[in-house]
Amino acid sequence: MLVFGERDDAEEVAETLGEWFPELGEPRVVRETLAGEDDAEDAQWLVVVEGVDESRLSKVDELVERYDGWRESG
Repeated sequence: MLVFGERDDAEEVAETLGEWFPELGEPRVVRETLAGEDDAEDAQWLVVVEGVDESRLSKVDELVERYDGWRESG
């Protein structure tokens, strides 16, 4: 699971990952509101990616960092 503050960033990363790893299909972009937050502006955007093996994670991490995001297990 990749986490971003901006929807545009999440969508661009999902598109790039779909191009890099077409065998995994198009990653899903989902909005996650923070627990206890009243302001919808504080939502995070998640890119759900499944099936990326360990040897490719460094490439994914580099892409995510370019968009000020981070990777979480989930």
